[in-house]
Amino acid sequence: MNVIDLFAGCGGLSLGFKMAGFKSILASDIDENCKLTYTHNFPDVPFICQDITTITQVDLLKYIDGRNVDVIIGGPPCQGFSLANKRRDNNNTDPRNQLFYHYLKILTWVQPKAFVLENVKGLLSMQNGKVIKEIVRCFTEAGYNVDFKILKASDFGVPQVRERVIVIGIRTDLQRIPMFPMPLGKAPVTVDEAISDLPYLEAGQGEENVAYACAPQNAYQQMMRAHSDIVHNHIAMKHTARLVERFKAIKAGQSLVDVWETHGAVKRGNPTEKSTVKFSQNNQRLFGDKPAPTIAASFQSNFIHPHCDRNFTAREGARLQSFPDDFIFYGFRTKMSWEKGLSQYQQIGNVVPPLLAYAIASTLAETLNK
Repeated sequence: MNVIDLFAGCGGLSLGFKMAGFKSILASDIDENCKLTYTHNFPDVPFICQDITTITQVDLLKYIDGRNVDVIIGGPPCQGFSLANKRRDNNNTDPRNQLFYHYLKILTWVQPKAFVLENVKGLLSMQNGKVIKEIVRCFTEAGYNVDFKILKASDFGVPQVRERVIVIGIRTDLQRIPMFPMPLGKAPVTVDEAISDLPYLEAGQGEENVAYACAPQNAYQQMMRAHSDIVHNHIAMKHTARLVERFKAIKAGQSLVDVWETHGAVKRGNPTEKSTVKFSQNNQRLFGDKPAPTIAASFQSNFIHPHCDRNFTAREGARLQSFPDDFIFYGFRTKMSWEKGLSQYQQIGNVVPPLLAYAIASTLAETLNK
């Protein structure tokens, strides 16, 4: 079955659907670095790198080239819906939220058998539930049976407790209702189980292509390494001596606020005084024997490695998102605020984990193949 991936990012949803036997025939995203990563890993899939609001029906049909579109997938940018946005109940004019309607517009152009839309958990509470009701109403009027559910990534083999709202619609003439994957019922994969075979690095160490530290230690590592004999994107960030000392003081489960008196941030321009701004998620050292918290776009500074005094590498973040090791990331490893495009860390943090996408896609394939 043919798939179009809108707001594709670097390709987490596309990869999961590919693993389930779907064929991507078109992807679209506005970010240039996402295009670099996506087109390397999906070289046969055309990629429209432009603002979705400027894509015309003529453009789209030209890329589809007469092929049937069975499924549309994608997650419109979620910042406007996020629980982290304290103004989420007053931001119905946020242009990032309006992008949903362009997803809907393309859906009405091609009328696929089904669609999958992903977003943050905060979507359900936005404006006291009015936003999700509006989304369901729009898709229902477009001719789809619609349902939604919160899925937890760790229930589907991802070493991370990320929760996301998944909205699924099946075209009404097919007389099927949306179904959601059932949890695997297995113990969740831990951080150590996900990354312990990767080379041990201190701050500033690493190369673009390096050998594995050891043989695979478990089934998850075997799966991640199935098509790779080398480690890519595994370079540790450089840290100042002061930052390394701070990391040494932070124990598993603690963060910067727990060592504030001795290692807290100082005021900009006045290093003799402590800053009054504290964030509980800054510099949080993860437990090695538990799944990771949500790997967000800012994970490069949010989390500390369980056993090394440094932040995670891009490859370690990719492992925690369930990207296999032969999936290579391009663009800046990290970036300054004025540089265009998403960094590798941001690309990794923004995606739907491929193993979660695979579970959704497999269940959808079952529904449609009936």
